[in-house]
Amino acid sequence: MKTDRVIGLVKRHPDGFGFLIPDRSDIPDLFLSRKEMRGVMTNDRVEADMIPEKNGNRFYGQDVKILERGVSRVVGKVRKTSKGDLEVVDGFQKWGAILRIPYKKSRGAVDGDLVAVEIVDYPSKNEDFTGRVVEIIGDDKDPNNDLKRVLHLYEIPMEFPFNVTNEARALPDHVLEKEFEGRKDLRKKAFITIDGVTAKDFDDAIYVENSEKGFRLWVAIADVSHYVRPGSGLDDQAFDRGTSVYLPNYVVPMLPEELSNEICSLKPEVDRLAFVCEMGIDFKGDVTDSQVYEAVIHSHARVTYGEAQDIINGDEKHKKEEVQSNILLSADIAKILMAKRFREGSLDLEVPETEVVVDELGNTVDVIKSERVFAHKLIEEMMLIANVSVAKMIQNKEAAGLFRVHPAPEGEDIERIQQFLNQFGSEKRLSGGSLQKKLTKSLQEFKARPEGVVLNILTLRSMNQACYSSNNIGHFGLGFSDYAHFTSPIRRYPDLVIHRILKKLFTPSRAGFLYSEEDLATFGSVLSAHEQRAVKAERQVISIKKARYLEDKVGEIYPGLISSVTKFGVFVLLRQFDIDGLVKVENLGDDYFEFDEEQLILVGKKSGKVFKLGDQVDVLVSAVNTEDGKIDFMLTKEGSNELVTSSNTHRRDDKKRGKTKKNSKRVRKKRVSRRRSKN
Repeated sequence: MKTDRVIGLVKRHPDGFGFLIPDRSDIPDLFLSRKEMRGVMTNDRVEADMIPEKNGNRFYGQDVKILERGVSRVVGKVRKTSKGDLEVVDGFQKWGAILRIPYKKSRGAVDGDLVAVEIVDYPSKNEDFTGRVVEIIGDDKDPNNDLKRVLHLYEIPMEFPFNVTNEARALPDHVLEKEFEGRKDLRKKAFITIDGVTAKDFDDAIYVENSEKGFRLWVAIADVSHYVRPGSGLDDQAFDRGTSVYLPNYVVPMLPEELSNEICSLKPEVDRLAFVCEMGIDFKGDVTDSQVYEAVIHSHARVTYGEAQDIINGDEKHKKEEVQSNILLSADIAKILMAKRFREGSLDLEVPETEVVVDELGNTVDVIKSERVFAHKLIEEMMLIANVSVAKMIQNKEAAGLFRVHPAPEGEDIERIQQFLNQFGSEKRLSGGSLQKKLTKSLQEFKARPEGVVLNILTLRSMNQACYSSNNIGHFGLGFSDYAHFTSPIRRYPDLVIHRILKKLFTPSRAGFLYSEEDLATFGSVLSAHEQRAVKAERQVISIKKARYLEDKVGEIYPGLISSVTKFGVFVLLRQFDIDGLVKVENLGDDYFEFDEEQLILVGKKSGKVFKLGDQVDVLVSAVNTEDGKIDFMLTKEGSNELVTSSNTHRRDDKKRGKTKKNSKRVRKKRVSRRRSKN
């Protein structure tokens, strides 16, 4: 009997079996037995026969062939073997075998060290699984090692190769006079940068003038393509990274600091090469004309967001009149652009970003919500309109490009968002008319309410992810039909690609370059994956740092909101800190709880107790795991410090009773008369 061969990605279960997730969306996942999973690791690309289950609806994968390995480096603790070699045990069952490290390839690692290991021989049915230590990270309890552990885990390059470092150091540390040739000299225009206090890599500078019909806006972007040419070591390394990775007090740059923080960075009071998008914008916010060209600028000031906001509020004046005027004009144009964008359907999603404050030792000092002032939005609007303008320019030339796209939600996704709105008591419907406008109006209903934050987060999670693609399908979230990333080439490779395309289409520059449709399609897939890799690493570090922050607060009680309801429990977002944790279903009370998937609630069969999104609850921090950044909570009874347990006898009163922190961790967990739901 002829069977279909299916290609896809493998996800390994801790119990040893796995699932093949096909590339084709019309093919169901294939179950892979423990036997078929021998030698197969999580994220491997494989090919397998698709075998239907007898008398069932399931499909099995057989005769698995590995096409491409998904993991080249692992992180773990080593232990010494009787033969003197080292081995890493797969605690998370991502590869299902013991990784052996010959003594000669151990770099002096000793029993108990946390190490990063590069795989030499992959596990298979017949061969050993071996590797070599590339770095001894140290003690996994040391908060300073959190970053390295995660960066190695996601295989994010930290060091630049020798040849790339040499290329960067060979570049001049200032702009040469001969490089002015063929460029517009904009040094007399009062360009400014507005950025965070700790920023060093200044991608963009802005300048605004009044005009008869409205405004004239210049968005100057660091001219990275002048220094980084296709095929160079710098270019290859930038592509391999795809993006800079921003972690608490640490940055893994896409480009060496000689470029990112120096010759490319639009620092104040020095000449810099720039690629400029100049636009005419009327009082309605419409772009009347636009052009791109190479230029040389001289930033007149480096302004922080806080300083810019004080000037906008009238609380402070800048010592340079031209800088003051530029900021105020920029604020005027930003308000017009923002109003137009939301009027035309751009989603107004306010999802707070977490800022983790760490000290020099890597300890978490505080976890706060990163507040955005209007000065942040001012720069955001300038960058958005520049990104839209250059995308339209490429489209008008009917040239191939790399666009930033965001697919519109469909079917189940819209229904899920509607469920959330219904759950929070909204009577608004998302069907009919512009989905963006209806969604924005629905979210605005909850803007001033505590559950509004939760609703915004859930809505964002329900939508597709934005990504890079050569197929310009538009950006749903922003409401743009044409959109590309142009404004951050120091830290994003797609922006560098767009610069090269624009230069080839609109300038005589030798730095211009056109890519084939096939190359751009590949770029879209690879660079989107690199972006997600960076996002996952950033989130993992944030989760670990949050767990470290609550490590000495085990036993403490905090108010929170239920931010998610699942069959295995409820997630609670603390109101005091931007931290969430899980209350497992067996700790919700002495009852059998059923999950209602349609209403997204957990209901107690005996008590009728309901747990739903947005409920305000008090929780006790019961356990933290700083290795994977997970936090467990337990509910307390309403209006008291009594825990919701089967015995209802445990009370949190450490101050009166003088209990130690160690004792406070001994929180009794009730047992439920039901089989645990699998996560």
